[in-house]
Amino acid sequence: MTTNTKENFGELLLDKKIVTALTDMGFEEPSPIQRETIPFVLEGNDVIGQAQTGTGKTAAFGIPIIQNIADSRHIQALIMTPTRELAIQVAEEVGKIGRTSRIKALPVYGGQPIDRQIRALKSGVQIVIGTPGRLLDHLHRGTIKLDGIRFLVVDEADEMLDMGFIEDMEEIMKNLPVERQTLLFSATMPRPILSLTKKYMKAPKVVAIHKEVVTAPSVDQFYYETKDKVDGLSRLLDVEINGKLIIFCRTKKGVDELVIALGTRGYLAEGLHGDLSQNQRDRVMKKFRAGRVDILIATDVAARGLDIENITHVVNFDIPQDPESYVHRIGRTGRAGNKGVALTFITPREFRQLKLIERAVNIKIIRRQLPTDANVLEKQREIIVSKLQSVLDQNNYGEYLSIISTLTKDYSVEDVAAAAVKLMQEGSKALEISSETRVMPSDFTNTGARPGMVRMFMNIGRSQKITVKDIIQTIAIEADIPGKVIGTINIYDKFTFVEIPEDVAEKVLAVMHKNTIKGYKVNVEPARARD
Repeated sequence: MTTNTKENFGELLLDKKIVTALTDMGFEEPSPIQRETIPFVLEGNDVIGQAQTGTGKTAAFGIPIIQNIADSRHIQALIMTPTRELAIQVAEEVGKIGRTSRIKALPVYGGQPIDRQIRALKSGVQIVIGTPGRLLDHLHRGTIKLDGIRFLVVDEADEMLDMGFIEDMEEIMKNLPVERQTLLFSATMPRPILSLTKKYMKAPKVVAIHKEVVTAPSVDQFYYETKDKVDGLSRLLDVEINGKLIIFCRTKKGVDELVIALGTRGYLAEGLHGDLSQNQRDRVMKKFRAGRVDILIATDVAARGLDIENITHVVNFDIPQDPESYVHRIGRTGRAGNKGVALTFITPREFRQLKLIERAVNIKIIRRQLPTDANVLEKQREIIVSKLQSVLDQNNYGEYLSIISTLTKDYSVEDVAAAAVKLMQEGSKALEISSETRVMPSDFTNTGARPGMVRMFMNIGRSQKITVKDIIQTIAIEADIPGKVIGTINIYDKFTFVEIPEDVAEKVLAVMHKNTIKGYKVNVEPARARD
């Protein structure tokens, strides 16, 4: 059963299971190499793809191979790569594409015990990805059979040539069935590689994708490495980013989740993706252009064709899948002679993709450290002082002096001023906190906690799919305490108890009150003993 994925993956005819896997992976539409290669492979052609690393080649051959592979337990596709790192990477991506189709991919490479690989091969796999040396080792042992191979992929062919694998490659190719499809990908086409294509390929279709050059020299480009992108983005919004920005997410679900996450932290943001009606889309863009909202969160496809002036920042919340997308994204800022800033968030696992983008478009993306808690607090103080100075300079607050006179009969001028600032900053939240979470010494008695610990109550639990890890990570990050000091955690359907050391209990209450865990607002208070 096939479905036309025009809405999210061009005009390709793909199996519904593959479409589901691609959606889960964050694919919205094919990259240039995928758009041209996939139809040729689905039609049964051999293909020569000339493209740089990082252009989406793995999906270009992985998608059509999985589409045409049978769900049986013998090897039907062989993928040769020059390095173990690439073999692992290709196996991971092909495995994700084939996950919903029950297709298994296995990497085999030197440096890993061959016995482990042999056991995995016996369990039944359809796609094997490996380095030429280790593939030959398996062939000589008879642990990999080539008689059922329908697809051969040679990835990074020129790099394999440079590493001296050409003879091993040829020995493997000589032993493959004649009736097969061969797909060869290489950034360059030196003479020995061209000789291989003439010798082992049948009327191949040629797809040449040339890297796109960045055309936005007035854009400063930086990246931040963090495990908590929402927290990192919030810190930048608090301290450094001041202007109109577009934040890019890879998926429609990611856009919606980030809109909610930022909204719960007090930022005004609107989302833009393919599930919105034209009226909804027009409403979002009208608010953004008018300046009623400064943050637009969008997918690549939804942002295409937008012409918006004065974008000061582009934020890659999710790193793009290919260099072309990166170039298109950052080109939204730095226009009409204005300076722009492009910021990219990565997790440690995404560092390699960042380096691929750098090499493909010949740029240097500079590493930066995220603002600290002290930076955020100092910025907030500067803003408050600036606002108050403006009011003081205008000298038009005489009607409020009588209120101050009344309050200073019972409180110091400093306390009144501090309370006024708190009310200005937090609004009604300041009143809620003062009445609901003021911590008294009596609150920390008879709570059922172990000595030296305070038992806290949280109004979330299994119903919100909260885990022990979620709670520990959130409290540790927000309160800046080691996760290991947090005590026993008991999670029930609609609430949770967690033990916190007495010396940090007030701090945890302060930072966690009205905070969020996995997008859910949290109420935290000391657990009081029942009569």
